[in-house]
Amino acid sequence: MSKPRDDRQKDLLLPALDQIIDMGHPLVRLAALIDWNILNERFSSVCQAGSGQPGLPTRLVAGLFILKHMHNLSDEVLCARWIENPYYQYFCGELSFCHRLPFDRSSMTRWRQRLGEEQLVALIQESLSVAHKTGAIGPKDLERVVVDTTVQPKAVAHPTDARLLHRAITKLVGLAKRNRVPLRQSYLRLAKRAAIMTGRYTHAHQFKRARRQLKFLRTRLGRIIRDIRRKIDGDTVLEARFGPLLGLAQQVRSQDQHQRGPKVYALHAPEVECIGKGKARAPYEFGCKVSIATPVTSPKGGQFVLHAKALHGNPFDGHTLGPVIADMEKLTGVETRRIHVDKGYRGHNHPHRFRVWISGQVRRVTASIRREMKRRAAVEPVIGHVKAEHRMDRNYLKGRLGDRINTVLAAAGYNFGLLLRWLAELLRVIIRAFFETVPARNTA
Repeated sequence: MSKPRDDRQKDLLLPALDQIIDMGHPLVRLAALIDWNILNERFSSVCQAGSGQPGLPTRLVAGLFILKHMHNLSDEVLCARWIENPYYQYFCGELSFCHRLPFDRSSMTRWRQRLGEEQLVALIQESLSVAHKTGAIGPKDLERVVVDTTVQPKAVAHPTDARLLHRAITKLVGLAKRNRVPLRQSYLRLAKRAAIMTGRYTHAHQFKRARRQLKFLRTRLGRIIRDIRRKIDGDTVLEARFGPLLGLAQQVRSQDQHQRGPKVYALHAPEVECIGKGKARAPYEFGCKVSIATPVTSPKGGQFVLHAKALHGNPFDGHTLGPVIADMEKLTGVETRRIHVDKGYRGHNHPHRFRVWISGQVRRVTASIRREMKRRAAVEPVIGHVKAEHRMDRNYLKGRLGDRINTVLAAAGYNFGLLLRWLAELLRVIIRAFFETVPARNTA
């Protein structure tokens, strides 16, 4: 649908963005340093020419992802700020100020799913390229690295047996109502009271009464599962609709606290894993394990993230070191000479075991290596900043693909945030040097 004539005339009369913004702004300078053509080649590989509406410009999509994770914004808040911020629009490639969004908010979700982790890694690669061009990081910083793992929590409530059983009953009854499957009894009111009383009895240390309420919830959930299976028996359409939820509900009903193997910790995110970190305040975290690599040196622009990857299945840290270093060397193009890790990596699978230095190691440790080993803890504040300020602390993206995508975008947003501060500092140094030379010229 074409725009009305009045709107087209208004767009023609709008001034260019470079006439109404400060071209020395760090975000403008960062946009000039990014090689958008490389990102265009990587992102356009997933697009297929054909009928339908043409895709969004690659610079717009990449710029939105960078801004979202650089400033820790949700999709809704990012769209609202994009309309009112001319610097955001210039960064995304707009020539004149836009008073309405040229895309739908749900387009960001579809682009994330279409690109995947393989293509979005180009944002981390480009951030390191810009850091190298501006002098924020050097080639020697890429040869000596420190690797550590953390947990990327999922956006799920703390799982308890009573909550999971109650949620399974609620979801099954709701799905049955939407598909007009009559049930003998829904147990919604009774299940809600039983879930509440389980928490109250547990808080009061009345565990026998709490177990009685849990047994009540398990019994009612089993009745609903059997009732639904009887009603949909022989209907292939309804069996396909109810199958996944019935399987999860049956697993929730039968799983035990002490059983081995995978468990269900959230019905809307069954891929969530329970990872024990040994912390006193949070002994268990629910999400997926993530590997983070950063220089063990002190780059001028800050501790950049050289590699970030989500690791599903809660693997042993030592078994992840070899693949992580191989991916990082492919990403940076620099061979790693020294790798510093903590004691959780003992028994690692890296092919060059003499390049790996474990915390507390005594043999073959020289004075320079000892100084580097003292800086192994530099990865901890990097993990803290990435989680607290760049959306890795609570992942809202769906599925295992969402875990991998959010990890890469959070690392890229952290790197571009460092570059933004680095460019602002360079600008301040240039201005300070200019004003220091002006009085000297006048006095001469």
